[in-house]
Parts: sequence; structure tokens; C-alpha cells
Amino acid sequence: MKLLVLGGGDFVGRTAVEHALALQWDVTVLNRGTAPSDARVTRLRGDRRAADGLDSIREGSWDIVFDTWSWEPGVVERSAAALADRVGSYVYVSSRSVYDAPTEGASETWPTVQGPGEDYARCKLGGEQAAHAAFGDRALLVRAGLILGPYENIGRLPWWLNRIDRAGDVLAPGPAVLALQYIDVRDLVAWSLDAAARGLGGAYDVVSRPGHATMGELLQCCIAATESEARLCWVEPDVLSAAGVQPWTELPIWIPPGADHDSLHASDVSKASAAGLRTRPIQETVVDTWKWLQSLNGRTPIRGDRPPVGLPADREAAILAGR
Repeated sequence: MKLLVLGGGDFVGRTAVEHALALQWDVTVLNRGTAPSDARVTRLRGDRRAADGLDSIREGSWDIVFDTWSWEPGVVERSAAALADRVGSYVYVSSRSVYDAPTEGASETWPTVQGPGEDYARCKLGGEQAAHAAFGDRALLVRAGLILGPYENIGRLPWWLNRIDRAGDVLAPGPAVLALQYIDVRDLVAWSLDAAARGLGGAYDVVSRPGHATMGELLQCCIAATESEARLCWVEPDVLSAAGVQPWTELPIWIPPGADHDSLHASDVSKASAAGLRTRPIQETVVDTWKWLQSLNGRTPIRGDRPPVGLPADREAAILAGR
């Protein structure tokens, strides 16, 4: 197969490149040339926001294009239009954020956000619409949930691993049995490329089943992976709320029980499962992410277009002292 990855230097795109190379596919990447690339990859230079950013892909054909763009839908629109008659399938990695306040059990049929706006959800939905307009049923719209694994540049799982590695009393947001729904980036990529190669199109929620892991299992896996002597100190949601702790950002991954939790961690993924989605255990995701972090000599890459995550040490200590 011939694969064109738009980007390919970070997290999901980088994983797509590595997976395709492992399959012995012919891989081309289009990016600004700021990230290192495997010598087996054909590298094309271009900034998709620039007027001439697609010049290097005006010729050539590919079986699949893989696109993770998050912001201006016009960027996806131009890319898809330029490639529509020279590419078999357009994989657009979208997000379950496109749904309008989904509840427990929501699936691909749930209504999407409405009205104008430039927020993340509407940008991703606009990207979906642009891909579909150019490719029709040949557009595979991969609506991911929480993505974890090696190369993560959002900082969620890396923050927990680094915090637990420092040991001591660690604020653990309860309840420990809180169900998590996420996808390892490698499982996301493997399913997406395989589905595109099989000719699948349309929208799929690509995330694990609800409760594939719990908050307690996640943090215990972090302790095991880092071989830390950290002590988990479980704090209930009402205490954290009273202390002004922001779920998801100050305590990454965690959202307390309720509607917001269910919108992210309780979706129906039967469509993707029936189409072959398989998800690895949380232990493997955590161990491999830690191995990758250790290879960076203390540097944790963070995307510049996302807010920093994590609870400051002084606030963590104050909450633990007052509970």
C-alpha cells in the first residue's frame, strides 16, 4: 500500500508512519520538515496553512491519506480537494468532541454540535465535513476519544507517570473504581489503516469499551511501571470540587462521576468493535509510555496549541493536608 501522512512528526501521525513501515508500506509524509523522519520515508516539505503548502503533492497518487489536522477546516478542505482524484481513501482522525452533549450509550448516530464557532469540536466537525465533501464514502472519519500511549504530546499520561515517579503521597482522584474509556494510539492507528485498506468509510467511534480500565488500575500501573514507592491517597470528588480542582486539566484523564464523565467514558463502541477494533491492556500502554519517556532524558514534549496539564505540588500538598 502507498500511504501519504499529512504531518507525521508527532504522536498519532508519527505512530501511523511507524505502523505503516512495519507493514512494509510505501510511506510519504508532508510536513514543515521540523521533525526527524525515518530514512525509509519519502519526505515532502510544505506548510498546509501557506498558499503554496500543497505544491509538493500536486502530482502522485496514494492508496490512503492519513490526516490528523485539528483546527481550521479549510486546511482539510484544500488537502482533500487536491487529492480526491488521486487517493483511494481519506482517513481523517476526528474526535468524539463533535457530539452535542452525548450521554451514556451514545454512538455514531448522536447529534453533532451545531452553529458557528472556532472551538475544537466545531473545527473537527468541519474537518469531517470537508473530507466527506471531497471523498464521499471513501472518507473514513475516525472519532477518537482519549488517546494515550507512546509519543503523547498532550501530557496526560506522562504527567501521572512523572508525578508517581517522584513518589511520596500522591493525590489520587476518586473513586478508584471510576471507569475509563480511552484508546492506545497504536490500536487507533492499526484499526484506522486496516479499515481504510478494507475500504471502510463513514464515522466510527474508535475507543475502548467503557471500563476497559479504572482510575485505580491506571495509577497502580503507573506505580508498577516506574517501580515507585508512591502512596496513593484517594480523595473523593466532593473534596476536590470544594478545593477548586479542575478535572481533566489539573488532574489529567480524571472526570468525576456524572454527565461530563459519561460523555467521555461511557460511549457505545459496538460499531468499531464489529469492524475489528482490538484494544490492548492498560498495563502495556503505561509501561511502553514510561519506556519512551525515559528515553527523552527528562524532557516531556507538549503541543504548543494545548493548555498545560497537572496539579501544582503546593496545591496537591495543601489538599492532602486538609482532607
